[in-house]
Amino acid sequence: MREETQKPFRAVHKGDARHMPFLPDNHVDLIVTSPPYWRKRDYGFERQIGQEKTSEEYVAAIIDAMTEWRRVLRPSGSIFLNIGDTYWRKSLQGVPSLVEASARRAGWILRNRIIWVKKGGMPDPVRDRLAGRHEYILHFAVNGYYYDLFGYAELYSLGQKGANPGDVWVIAPQRSLGKHLAPFPSEIVERAITLACPQFVCSKCRKPRRRIVERTTELDTSRPQARRALAIAREKKLTPEHIAAIQATGISDAGKARLVQNGTDRNAKRVRKLALEAKAMLGGYFREFTFAKRKSCGWTDCGCGVPFMPGVVLDPFMGTGTTLDVANRMGRSAIGVDLD
Repeated sequence: MREETQKPFRAVHKGDARHMPFLPDNHVDLIVTSPPYWRKRDYGFERQIGQEKTSEEYVAAIIDAMTEWRRVLRPSGSIFLNIGDTYWRKSLQGVPSLVEASARRAGWILRNRIIWVKKGGMPDPVRDRLAGRHEYILHFAVNGYYYDLFGYAELYSLGQKGANPGDVWVIAPQRSLGKHLAPFPSEIVERAITLACPQFVCSKCRKPRRRIVERTTELDTSRPQARRALAIAREKKLTPEHIAAIQATGISDAGKARLVQNGTDRNAKRVRKLALEAKAMLGGYFREFTFAKRKSCGWTDCGCGVPFMPGVVLDPFMGTGTTLDVANRMGRSAIGVDLD
């Protein structure tokens, strides 16, 4: 593999998240940030985000910032935005929902609404409603964004190796005795970077190296159905061509799925013939081979022939610098911006 052009760098800028002229266009691979929540804390800066008169004005400020972030993001970049809600005059304001709706109108794609469950949250003295124990992490993209679900699932599937871990993250809040009372949990940053920031980017065309994943014929033998499917396959002498045909066909013509799915019918006649033979032999166990294990077998190469460089993570509300620390530890370059 080519060597990267440089070790991960770290840069800090004093500035407004809505206007970052010190950063060039198409410069950042991932933004991970947690802006000040509306009406929660006054940091004493003129034009600070978070002290607007209404929640609608606050959301407008966030969208202004996201417009600037789109400029500095590469085409393969995306945003993980941790946004909290606020009770104002006894009513929850629905700030995350307002941000979602406004961002979609501005052309962003909302790929996930991740629920951050605050394991062991702070006590709440309120007596006429339930204590809040979760926040949202919104994943926004434009198109063609980098995403490594395979690598993420390897780390976070919790006993179901390779399975999609889902959109609920149980993470304890991070406490600090310093002046910043709401530090960003490092695990949120770790998860976001694992999912959406490439380890290496071409220093010429700026395309990220993407993981190449191939499906195998291996099944999860902890499942009785998978063990039975393998036994039948051996007994009936299913060939690798049969299994490849099963995987090309999928489950659109298997079992109950026939009642609701028509399938694409784009496979060659020989593939369809092999799939029908395999189905006749396997019966209801046909579908097991559509869930065969996958393996990582390398990384894409743009062909430019120049060295790669580390992916770049930006936090436009850097606070104590947690995002930068985690990014550097994970081998990515890091940029922080803050009014303070």
